[in-house]
Amino acid sequence: MTQALVMILAGGQGSRLTPLTEERAKPAVPFGGTYRIIDFVLSNFVNSGFMQIKILTQFKSNSLDQHIARNWRLSQMFNQYVDTVPAQMRTGENWYLGSADAIYQNLNLITDEKPQHVFVFSGDHIYKMDVNKMYHYHIEKKAAMTIAAIPVPIEEASAFGVIEIDKDYRMIGFEEKPKHPKSIPGEPRLALVSMGNYLFDTDELVTAVTADAKKEGSARDFGKDVIPALYPEKRVYIYNFLENDIYMPEEGENEKPYWRDVGTIDAYFEAQMDLVSVSPAINLYNRAWPIFGFPAVIMPPAKFVFADGEHSRIGVATDSIISQGCIVSGGKVNLSILSPGVRVNSYTEIEQSILLDNVTIGRYCKLKKVIIDKNVDVPAETTIGYDEALDRKRGFTISDKGVVVVPKGYEFTE
Repeated sequence: MTQALVMILAGGQGSRLTPLTEERAKPAVPFGGTYRIIDFVLSNFVNSGFMQIKILTQFKSNSLDQHIARNWRLSQMFNQYVDTVPAQMRTGENWYLGSADAIYQNLNLITDEKPQHVFVFSGDHIYKMDVNKMYHYHIEKKAAMTIAAIPVPIEEASAFGVIEIDKDYRMIGFEEKPKHPKSIPGEPRLALVSMGNYLFDTDELVTAVTADAKKEGSARDFGKDVIPALYPEKRVYIYNFLENDIYMPEEGENEKPYWRDVGTIDAYFEAQMDLVSVSPAINLYNRAWPIFGFPAVIMPPAKFVFADGEHSRIGVATDSIISQGCIVSGGKVNLSILSPGVRVNSYTEIEQSILLDNVTIGRYCKLKKVIIDKNVDVPAETTIGYDEALDRKRGFTISDKGVVVVPKGYEFTE
């Protein structure tokens, strides 16, 4: 019998991240140079010692499937695996109708493994988490279900499922994306919201999703249907994510908990800007708790050239992440992330931008608050992020906060 089976929901369309999700699932979107979004949840489970992992995929899954198959190989000898499981219409002629239906359609995975507990986690958030702490909390509370939750400013809570608790952190109320969120008792400016990460006793999960599948009018969703039906009858407890510390032995202190739902272009952009701050809110350099990232191909180290040239033609990067295979050739990069294989040519200035794999920036370009997807050649003397009308004329997506997104393989014609 398996101690705990991990089921990661990775089948959402991610429409709010368009155009980055035009050709890939949201969990497969590159992040932080050499990572994909899904690498964060997988790293958390592997670091925590849970290594029986099923990833439930659906929309535009090819890129995600390839990434998992080529990089996330665990030991078969010890029954360790990371498997992708495509939607198979096992219960009818429908794709997944919601998060609960995704589990219901794959109950055979639970039957095969016979785990004592089942984690159901989202595959599209950026965070570090010692999942063992949530697991032991669940057992201590003798819970049927445990939900990881985090306090957020009350004005942001309408985007999440908002939880009410008693003094023992047992759930006593829940609303999915309410217009008027209820605050935490004694904390009027904060609301407690679900992170979309759940731990179940196996029998309770099977019973809950099976009952929901038979319920007329259900949206087949954990937040909208399963949790509201479960907590009044069963022991549903809340695990406070802010108590989940990750130790940093090199600094001799704990990392502060960090979690981001990167479901929009602005959230995705801001989370990456967190990485390049002087003291980043999420530490990618903690060797005791690594986030495993994998470049598509093996590349040489990053290179900076023309140090002996004129002042305006020195290759410089400040407060930035520069991945392997990058060449900064006489250009200036600040507060930016360059993914593998990026080239920045002379006299170019890049500010607060994210360049994905194999992007080339010509001479005398200026970029500010720009995301450029893979395999784009930006011609010399091109300006992006300074003239909204011009960027819209080119067909670029512009977020609510002014982040300009250049789609994968875009070809400049002017």
